[in-house]
Amino acid sequence: MPREFQFQVSPEVAANESLLRQHVAKLFHVSPSEIQKVVVVKRSIDARQKAIKVNIKANVFLVGEPFVPTTIELPDYPNVTTKQEVIVVGAGPAGLFAALQLIELGLKPIVIERGKDVRGRRRDLKAINREGIVNEDSNYCFGEGGAGTYSDGKLYTRSKKRGDVDRILQLLVGFGATSEIMVEAHPHIGTNKLPQIIQDIREKIIACGGEVLFEKRVTDILIKNQEVEGVVLHDGSSIHANKLILATGHSARDIFELLDRKQVHIEAKPFALGVRAEHPQSLIDSIQYSCDFRGEYLPPAPYSIVKQVGGRGMYSFCMCPGGVIAPCATAPGEVVTNGWSPSKRDQATANSGIVVELKLEDFKPFAKYGALAGMEFQKAIEQKAWHLAGETQKVPAQRMVDFAQKKVSAEIPKTSYVPGTTSVELGEVFPSFLTQTMREGFALFGKSMKGYFTNDAILHAPESRTSSPVRIPRDPISLEHLQIKGLYPCGEGAGYAGGIISAAIDGEKCALKIAESL
Repeated sequence: MPREFQFQVSPEVAANESLLRQHVAKLFHVSPSEIQKVVVVKRSIDARQKAIKVNIKANVFLVGEPFVPTTIELPDYPNVTTKQEVIVVGAGPAGLFAALQLIELGLKPIVIERGKDVRGRRRDLKAINREGIVNEDSNYCFGEGGAGTYSDGKLYTRSKKRGDVDRILQLLVGFGATSEIMVEAHPHIGTNKLPQIIQDIREKIIACGGEVLFEKRVTDILIKNQEVEGVVLHDGSSIHANKLILATGHSARDIFELLDRKQVHIEAKPFALGVRAEHPQSLIDSIQYSCDFRGEYLPPAPYSIVKQVGGRGMYSFCMCPGGVIAPCATAPGEVVTNGWSPSKRDQATANSGIVVELKLEDFKPFAKYGALAGMEFQKAIEQKAWHLAGETQKVPAQRMVDFAQKKVSAEIPKTSYVPGTTSVELGEVFPSFLTQTMREGFALFGKSMKGYFTNDAILHAPESRTSSPVRIPRDPISLEHLQIKGLYPCGEGAGYAGGIISAAIDGEKCALKIAESL
């Protein structure tokens, strides 16, 4: 039997298999030649002390002990060509993993995606970056793989209670992700590698008899006697089934409006909103690692920070080490920011959403919109930012200290945001309570992270799509909508997830509940 050990080593030892073997041999009081294999199970960085260490949990096999390398294989998916059909609206992580789970349970998914396939999206991403042209159906938020595909591929989740995180990670490895995501404390695939994995998932769904339809926007949900009968597409065609998983993501405003118009119960949900801050990655490294140069064995440093400011939480969100900022508008006449990193995280800048929690009472000026009040609050800020920055995909920007001191920045250096920036006093973009919270909050951030509060940091506004501004209520046991039988609100867009992993878990849960009901 292998021995499980937990220990700390230097980054250099953690990165070198031979040195790691020697270290483990000392723990065992044996010769390195007696160590057959050191299998690292979990790895994380401890940068709390000046001498940075790597925490390792490993299984150690001595020579002569049975050792079989672990291989991760996909489930034996059956062919479901002739099986009962379930409509899945949205091909993000919730929709795709719901579809895989349906197949595993012997049901046929029909996945309907308003955007293009994962490769076809690239042309539209280039158009928004280079020409400021927003395709309302194909952009950073809409299209195969959802918002996570081209905005980082982070796999870290705090929501361990939601379900089996390791199962989702294993499936991703089975579809081509590196097995390192099973080991790292904060796993990450990278925007450059995720598209192929998404494509392979789609091909598996089709090979098993499921269907995946692209550029098919749902414009109506067919409901009779409070029960789902199918959907109508933008071309006038319809697809019929009495089970529907609605996994449309946090930015599908037309779906929220459709449900509201049809008097399908939805409710306003608090979310968070703020800016995306960009620092030189070398500065973040020096703050987090307490060194002038991080060296070759440490990854670009991330950070996570939370403060209470005037009764509101202000915190970092979707932090991207060695990453870039992207334009994530989903309609003309608005600007939205988000961040992503390639798999190597080798860009010169680090960025993070820095957002403030909102409360339902903040949406009172938009009360006439009812359950859509939060969405209209969000939309108004995005449209104001678009107008202030020059009515292109440029975003309003300001140096961090200038923002805190209410000074328009004399000039904004080139940032990673390709469409460009316009120097604006960001207090003009946000309601006064948000502006004041952020001004105080950045100064507090600087006290916790010495060097963070600097004019070398550029704020881009707004970071507004942190989570859905709407919740679509469902029964906590059956996961069906409280009012409409056969409708399963799912994932981030419905208010039940926050990221790739939790959305995938929620997709699987909805598929399981459908199978149980049948």
